[in-house]
Amino acid sequence: MTDAFSRRRLLSAGALGTGSLLLSGCDKLGGNPAFRGLLEAGADAHYAVQRGVAGDALAAEFKPGQMSPVFRANGNTNVKGNSEWSGHAADNFARWKLRVDGLVLKPLDLQLDALRALPQRAQITRHDCVEGWSAIGKWQGPQLGGILKMAGLLPSARFIVFHCADRFGTTPYYESLDLIEAHHPQTILAWAMNDKPLPVAHGAPVRLRAERQLGYKHAKYVMRIEARSTLAGLYGGKGGYWEDAKGYQWWAGI
Repeated sequence: MTDAFSRRRLLSAGALGTGSLLLSGCDKLGGNPAFRGLLEAGADAHYAVQRGVAGDALAAEFKPGQMSPVFRANGNTNVKGNSEWSGHAADNFARWKLRVDGLVLKPLDLQLDALRALPQRAQITRHDCVEGWSAIGKWQGPQLGGILKMAGLLPSARFIVFHCADRFGTTPYYESLDLIEAHHPQTILAWAMNDKPLPVAHGAPVRLRAERQLGYKHAKYVMRIEARSTLAGLYGGKGGYWEDAKGYQWWAGI
């Protein structure tokens, strides 16, 4: 583990204090207004501290022999009620396309084969879940920054939003990153896990891997990537499903 990585974890703990401990469960406390207020009050300070410490540092990477024998699936493990995604799954995603739009010069519709043909990054990293478990796995896919370069971000773009096929109840799942994290070399759109096509339970055909972020930021079943100038007016306005619904911090750096 690098010194920079260790410092980020220590400062994260200090900045979050009680809030980081309370995040160890995914649901019960999140419905408590006082708990949510505590989380939201510390979000800006947490973001500033983490950004100052993280810089351009890489998340820790591991050797093949350190990969976990079992890598549990988090969140939804399948997509229900989305006929578009289900149709693509039945066709082994042969005609599935990733839409890249919003504040870009050139909207894209990229088939899975096109994503696989782009320059690839493979990385063995640790997934840290707010529920308290971790696992090490191998991910492969094109860097998000390269795809954004293909689309050509407009100067007004500030955030990258990931719209997903799955839902929690009637609420669509989504997540977002700032441009710094979106262009980080370890932020990829993974179509392969442990040298095999990404399983459905882990977000097929493509999921986000933002390796310096906690697990809830790693959006699964990504269907569309949107460049935006603001997160205001998008669902709950806080940048992600768990941020809107449970008060989780938008910046989830580790």
